[in-house]
Amino acid sequence: MPYRWSDNPPDAPLELRLWPHNSLPPQGFAAMVLGFFLFATIPLYWLIGTMLFWGMLPFVVGAVAALYYALHRNGRDRNILEVLTLSPQEMHLTRTDPGGARREWMSNTYWVRVSLHPKGGPVPNYVTMKGDGREVEIGAFLSEDERKALFTELDDRVRRLTRD
Repeated sequence: MPYRWSDNPPDAPLELRLWPHNSLPPQGFAAMVLGFFLFATIPLYWLIGTMLFWGMLPFVVGAVAALYYALHRNGRDRNILEVLTLSPQEMHLTRTDPGGARREWMSNTYWVRVSLHPKGGPVPNYVTMKGDGREVEIGAFLSEDERKALFTELDDRVRRLTRD
């Protein structure tokens, strides 16, 4: 799961860290670009030494550059981190966006309501927290099953904190 609860002592606040799933590690990135380059150049081997080779080469290099840019941009756009800190008195959510911008939300834990919206959100099973007059999303980048599991765990932990 691309989220993890902290293993803090019982009296310390709980911390939940969420991040998008990264299915292409750096080694896979390099292998993909290199593999694409090798397969794209196969037709060029028969053209070495001809004028047609020089006419086709820019298109192959352009395709490899486009693939590299697309994969690199996708990796940069997935550079998101959400950190939720829960204590009996306060909940604090910090979201760090790909550009480095930070957005924060705080509320009294007692008044927070965790909701799962099966339909009507930007994604199915959209998880939100409402408190202090504001409703914020959490884990929108997770898969549908992961959002369901997150809702169950988060709602359970918030209920336990407000019950104590």
